[in-house]
Amino acid sequence: MKRLVALVVILLVAGGCLYMAERRAHEDEVSANAVVDAAAEWQRDLTRAPMQFTRISDEDETRIGDELAQHYEMAQPVQTDENMAMKQYVAEVGGRVAAHARRQLTFRFHLIPNADFVNAFALPGGHVFIGQGLLDQMTSEDELAFVLGHEIEHIDHFHAAERVQIEAQLKNLNLDIVAAIAQIPMGLWQVGYSKEQEFEADREGLRIAVAAGYSPQGAVNMMERWSKLNREYVIHAETPTGELSQLAVDGLDGYFRTHPLPSGRLAQVNAIIAQDHMVVSQPVTPFHVQYEVTGGGK
Repeated sequence: MKRLVALVVILLVAGGCLYMAERRAHEDEVSANAVVDAAAEWQRDLTRAPMQFTRISDEDETRIGDELAQHYEMAQPVQTDENMAMKQYVAEVGGRVAAHARRQLTFRFHLIPNADFVNAFALPGGHVFIGQGLLDQMTSEDELAFVLGHEIEHIDHFHAAERVQIEAQLKNLNLDIVAAIAQIPMGLWQVGYSKEQEFEADREGLRIAVAAGYSPQGAVNMMERWSKLNREYVIHAETPTGELSQLAVDGLDGYFRTHPLPSGRLAQVNAIIAQDHMVVSQPVTPFHVQYEVTGGGK
């Protein structure tokens, strides 16, 4: 029944758009790029629309995310005191940012203690994982807040929930069964989302990070650095300067493959800052390395 309702809604919207298009004056110029963009946008909306009518409950999403997180944590090495201190630091920053999310979920933050894992990802229900390799690239707490905000918004905007539903449909999995949930590969969460979903996570992640008191300059700094690294270490437009080990280069290459080009992300960050009148002159907070070394607080 829900699928029938979704189909009816889609057909009505499509019919309305066609009617308005026929009534519009035809002197407007339409480029090939505009047609392609419009087609891509329609395809994305048509793909996601049924999920809005058959979306799993927050309770089920949290249960599924807890199961996935448990399986992932079991595969991680034993955490040292230093790693636990860094995890606590990440959780404190993440908690401040997550307080401004739209959905009333319990967000939990996890550290992957691997210097070669230069990435972060989100699981349904509120679990956010971040690699030590990505933390090593940061110079301010504001950058961390932006990255965590990005992952929080993948959950807040149902990107992660939709992904698990699609995977369940493709593999005919019963999400009420724990063994079925275990069949969802963990690599699924590290491959990134659609271009529009990644940009949406950037936009809203920046907004909730700023709402939590962080400077938008952190996002600008990170995207500017990412743009430089993309040129130097991925497409090799410049000669590598040896700033990173080859393993770190490989990690960055994986990160860039799963996200839109940093230059486009930077352009959007600057546009949102201007549109929302964010204060870029607000100083950034230095990254608190002492958490990793001593487990100390602010």
